[in-house]
Amino acid sequence: MEDALPALVLNSEALPRHAMDETPRSQTNPGSPAAATTGISDERLMLAFSQGSSEAFTELFSRYKQPIYGFFRRRVFESTQAEELTQETFVALLRAAARYEPRALFRTYLYAIGFKILRAHRRKAAFRATFFGQRNSASDPAKRDATESGLWVRRAVEKLEPMDREILLLREFEQLNYAEIADLLQLPLNTVRSRLFRARTALRNLLEPPVASAANDAPQNVAQKGESA
Repeated sequence: MEDALPALVLNSEALPRHAMDETPRSQTNPGSPAAATTGISDERLMLAFSQGSSEAFTELFSRYKQPIYGFFRRRVFESTQAEELTQETFVALLRAAARYEPRALFRTYLYAIGFKILRAHRRKAAFRATFFGQRNSASDPAKRDATESGLWVRRAVEKLEPMDREILLLREFEQLNYAEIADLLQLPLNTVRSRLFRARTALRNLLEPPVASAANDAPQNVAQKGESA
């Protein structure tokens, strides 16, 4: 099965180059062998892949390369880092294929692999920051290509508590359901619900204009108009 890896995973051109682009794009040719796999569930594809089907891996890679890239792009600073971590995720998927058991949804399984790789990346970044004085950018969401409004939202998200932020990202961007998030983060379902509500409320408050300061400015404006009159 590793014969399929260089063309699909290690080819940098196969990975997206635009930040925050997590929409799957199928490039399957209707006449190609992979076309027969497009209507099959993720779980059946993974089982077929674990039994040696390179076409099944091709379809899984096509479905998830951009969502996984988007997952990392929102959590690391450099787009090149997101690409490398995306590649590592699919390498890990390939190596673990023989041990795969369909106990959960495939995408939960895949994001769990992504989380492990992200944690390892953050540990390495923290080590470099401590011993080599390099910036620990692993915890900074991508900013380089963001618009001003997008950067405003990102900065607000950064201010959330880490677990609340992760739950919010998994729900709003990765679009995982409550049960998947609970399984992925090993949290009770009610905890996921309550923390997601808290994260949404906190983010809404952070994004709302400062009403208090606007109200404080109003009397000053009226006073200035009276003086000028």
